[in-house]
Amino acid sequence: MNGSFRVGSLFGIPFYVNTSWFIVLALVTLNYGGQLGATFPELGGTAATLLGLVSALLLFSSVLAHELGHSFVAMSQGIEVKSISLFLFGGLASFDRESKTPSQAFWVAIAGPLVSLGIFLGLRLILNSASTLSPVTAILSLLASINLVLALFNLIPGLPLDGGNVLKAIVWKITGDPYKGVVFAGRVGQVMGWLAIGLGLIPILLGGVPQLWTILIGWFLLQNAGRAAQSAKIERTLSNRTAADVVSPNSPIVRQDLTLREFANQHVIGNSREWKRFLVVDGDKKLVGAIAVDDTRAVATSDWVKTTVAELTKPLSLETIAANTSLLEALQTMERLAQSELPVADENGAIVGLFEKNTALEILREEREPDRKREPEPEPTLTKAE
Repeated sequence: MNGSFRVGSLFGIPFYVNTSWFIVLALVTLNYGGQLGATFPELGGTAATLLGLVSALLLFSSVLAHELGHSFVAMSQGIEVKSISLFLFGGLASFDRESKTPSQAFWVAIAGPLVSLGIFLGLRLILNSASTLSPVTAILSLLASINLVLALFNLIPGLPLDGGNVLKAIVWKITGDPYKGVVFAGRVGQVMGWLAIGLGLIPILLGGVPQLWTILIGWFLLQNAGRAAQSAKIERTLSNRTAADVVSPNSPIVRQDLTLREFANQHVIGNSREWKRFLVVDGDKKLVGAIAVDDTRAVATSDWVKTTVAELTKPLSLETIAANTSLLEALQTMERLAQSELPVADENGAIVGLFEKNTALEILREEREPDRKREPEPEPTLTKAE
């Protein structure tokens, strides 16, 4: 998220705070500090403001606990939590992948509201046992109310809220299609966004002041619900294609029994693209390593006819992608390994080509801009490798 900076880690999860968070921190501190000062005059201005700051920090601790609820359930499913961020509208836990089943997705989504509801009930038990009103009980009462609102608000059935993810899981369970769940919940989220904006503007018709916070929440729902639906459409496209579908027929693969002269003539000289490295395979097309073009310069050209590619091949520690892997999984694997290209192998381990990240990105661009005119690509003349 733009404007965020890391402040540490929680249970091994990177923790970020967005600059917009400080706006709410200041507003809650001043507003509730003022309320405490008016209710308890004996506190004085400084003490009331400090307690207002404590209240604000406890408020965001509740939001953080809410996100940790999602995170712990996701982690129990083997999902990596990439980060937790606090920002203007609350918090966000980012995962490296989705749950594998609708029931798992349901429990990840509902965990946050359940944590908030649990905090509310726990605080109410404490407050019910308190005999007198004090600054401490006033702060606990505020936290109880905030956690109840946090739980109920997030259960609104529209993305990107938790209720939207619950709805997504339910539709996924009914239809068997996770993307239909995202699209449906995204559309509901957009309806909720327009509804919130409309409610925020109604006071203008009555000669009053628009409810800016309601309008901002509506805009937030509208924008993010639309992105979720678009992302689902793109993910479906990527899931319906495999790595083998987009491998170039002229992928950078050379046999280890070629001489350097054959290698240069057939794969390097006149190639429309300058490759720095070629994958090397044996007679069964199994990956044995890689050869760098620069390494051939260490061999006298007069010896190229009697020196084989195998002699300059170096071991290659590079994970391969199964040919039937979806483009979505292939991209996730690339991101995890921090690679821009990976070899693709069939069920027998034979290398069928090289899958490049740029190929998948081009598909994404076509999906976002279906009417975009594509420039004709030059015909490749030789095998490629990089």
